[in-house]
This record gives sequence, C-alpha cells and structure tokens, in this order.
Amino acid sequence: MAVLVVLGLTHLLNDLIQSLIPALYPIFKDDFALDFVQIGLITFTFQITGSLFQPVIGQITDRHPMPYSMVAGMGFTMLGLASLGFATSYGGILVSVALIGVGSSIFHPEATRLARHAAGGQDGLAQGIFQVGGQTGGSLGPLLAAFIIVKYGQHSLLWFTLLALLAMMLMVWTARQQARIREHLAVLRDTDAANGHEIRRHPRRVVMVGLITLTVLMLSKVTYFESFRSFYTFYTIERFGVTIQTSQVLLFVFLVAQAVGVLIGGIVGDRIGRYRIIWISVLGPLPFTLMLPFAGFFWTVVLTIVISLIMASAFASILIYAIELVPDRIGLIGGLFYGLNFGLAGIAAAGLGGLTDIIGIEAVYQICAFLPLAGFLTWFLPRIDER
Repeated sequence: MAVLVVLGLTHLLNDLIQSLIPALYPIFKDDFALDFVQIGLITFTFQITGSLFQPVIGQITDRHPMPYSMVAGMGFTMLGLASLGFATSYGGILVSVALIGVGSSIFHPEATRLARHAAGGQDGLAQGIFQVGGQTGGSLGPLLAAFIIVKYGQHSLLWFTLLALLAMMLMVWTARQQARIREHLAVLRDTDAANGHEIRRHPRRVVMVGLITLTVLMLSKVTYFESFRSFYTFYTIERFGVTIQTSQVLLFVFLVAQAVGVLIGGIVGDRIGRYRIIWISVLGPLPFTLMLPFAGFFWTVVLTIVISLIMASAFASILIYAIELVPDRIGLIGGLFYGLNFGLAGIAAAGLGGLTDIIGIEAVYQICAFLPLAGFLTWFLPRIDER
C-alpha cells in the first residue's frame, strides 16, 4: 500500500505538470495570436511524443526492468517545463511540450508494472489509486494556472520545476522497493508452479478482437474528454461569458470529478467485473452528453460532473481487462494503452481544433454528444475469466 500511495503521488506530480499545458492555452492564444488549429497542434505534439515511445519502452522493460527509468523520464519533463517558461515563439512552445511528452512516455510503462505487482490481487484498487493520483494532478493544473500563472505570467512555470525534483526523489524510493517486490513475486510464482497453476494465455484471435474493441472504446472516450481538456475553457467563455479564471475553475471541477470516477471505477470493477464497468462507463453518459449542449450555466456544471464521474470509471477497467488478455506483457500493455490514450487525445485535439474553426465550438459539443454511442461495441469484447 505504501508503494501504491507513493506511486499515486508521483503520478499526481507528473500529470499536474502536464495539465499546465492546456491550462495555458488562453494565455498562449492571446500572447502569440494563435488560432484553434494551432492550439490543437500543441496538444497533438505533446500527446504524440507522449505516446510513440511508451509501447517500445514497455516491451524493453518487460524483458529488462528499469525501475530508475522513471527518474530519467521526470528529468525530461523538468527540462521541458523550464523551457516552456521561457518560450518566446510558437516553435519554442512545441519543442517544450514535446520534451514533457517524452518524459511522460518513459514514466508510465514502468509505473504501471509496479502498480500491478504491488496490487496484492486487488488490481482495480491498485490501478484506481495510481490513476486517481494522475487525475488529481491533472485537475490541479488549471486551478494553479488560474491563481498563479495567470497572475504572475509565463515565467512562473519555473516554480513548478521544484515539483519535478520532488517527484524524482519519490521515484528513487519506489525504484528501491521494486527489488523487494520482485523477490516476493518470485516466491509466489514458484508456489503457483508447484501447484500446477500457470499464467492464462488466450488464443490470438481472442486477444486481437479484445484489443481492437478496447482501442475503439478508448477513442470515443478520449475524444469526448479532449473536447473538455483543450476547449472547455473556450466553450464556457463563449457560451456564458465567464472570465478566464472562472473557466479554469470549471475545468478543475470537471477534472476532480474525473479523478473520483477513476477510483470508484477501479474499486467497483473488483467487485462486479471489468466487463460490466466498461458497459456502464462508456454508454452510460449518453443521456447527459445529449442534454449538455442545451443546458444553462448551472446545469452545465452539474451535467459536466455527472458525465466525468461515469465516463472516467472506464480507463482502469479497460487497462486491467487488456492486461488480463496478455498477462505476461504488463509493461507493453501499459505502454500501449497509455500511449494510445496520449496519441488518440492528440489526434482528437487537432481534429476538434480544426472543426471548431469551421463550425464553431458550440456545434462541436453538439456533435461530440453522440460519442458515447460507441459503448454498444462493448458487446464484441471476449468474455474472459477475470478471477
């Protein structure tokens, strides 16, 4: 549990730093005269660099565990954050966010494996603790941007490099704990082998159908979330005339609800199974997403919280379901699905940015309201034994 809590804290610090990027969009838009396509490309650059290396790193660390690689990844993140604080051009912004993306791509595969190994059979709870750290960090970014960066300017990003240093110290501690955990797992594997128990291996067709279905479900979820992460501030400013600081607080509320939803989804998934949670979390928000574009300010906030709570519960179950499909490739699956989460979000941000310039941001939210219909594809998921 101590390892899981510290992993969750490092995830919090990692994702807090990342979340400063979209929280800065209104500032960058004014200071550098950016359009929505350029804003979408900032997210695209960060998300793509954050996704490309994750499966590769996961595959390598499955064979040769590198617990201290997380420390190196946070070093890239700290460098990118410092350079973003001094960026004077659009190109400088893109290079800076790319460095932060590389740092994230190194962090997630090894951290996912360690969370799985420290789970003690409660995989949903373990992933919930790990991911709620990330979601909480992601929710704090807009709040800190509203009350610190908006007030003190772009250079105040340098203060946040201290958080990167703290994360690196915590990662050194978790890396040292991993050797002890590996010894414990070796004993368990020997016991299982003596009792005739082996790792479950599913047929190739089952694995491929399952992974493809999960990827499509993630695409629908990530696209809807990205419409909030990158453009919710602009939506509330344009539709309701709120200030930049108010819009950042509203984004913070959305992201906090997302963090709570992740933890609830992981815990409930341990009890009722991943398959049921995926059905509920992907398809369940549909009535609320359809109402959102026509709601007033108060009900927009309420619906935003409800949608975030339900939809956020999916990721822990999707990731654990994928690991159960390929249980001897934890790093690869962790890297692949976190990479997909980043990559699909980047593509969605770029596409939504271009679409917003053409049809307007309110029309985009009306179209995105239908994305939860993809939840019907859950029917194609193979029924596997989750015990």
